[in-house]
Amino acid sequence: MQLNSLQRNTSRIRSRQVGRGGKRGKTSGKGTKGQSARAGRKKRPEMRDIIKRIPKLRGRGKSSLKSIRQRNIAINLSAVSRAFSAGEVVSPSSLKLKGLIGSSKSALRIKILSSGDITKKLTFNGCDMSAGAKEKITAAGGIIK
Repeated sequence: MQLNSLQRNTSRIRSRQVGRGGKRGKTSGKGTKGQSARAGRKKRPEMRDIIKRIPKLRGRGKSSLKSIRQRNIAINLSAVSRAFSAGEVVSPSSLKLKGLIGSSKSALRIKILSSGDITKKLTFNGCDMSAGAKEKITAAGGIIK
């Protein structure tokens, strides 16, 4: 046996090298630069998970102006007639003193609704009213300022 007569038992298998010339050109079918062009070429799932965790914030949203917008606090005529005696003035501050509205809601607009009856002569000051409530107050002899 001589060194020049030695042969392998199996033929030498080489992996195919991509991107080193040939008929397909510069990238040899691997696309352009980036993560997909690198060896191994696995997409990182952790990046996908981070992107999915980011909330979708498109535009201002429905609830962005909640603190700016004023809301009416609805009070029924029956509750007003129970709390006030004849000749008293019904205003947001007096409604707060009688406990019909909370202390934090005194800055908001108050609207008197026509639910219930009123027989007392009351003066309403600084409150919005429904059309039915105005009719009932004026019929009872009340004054709306």
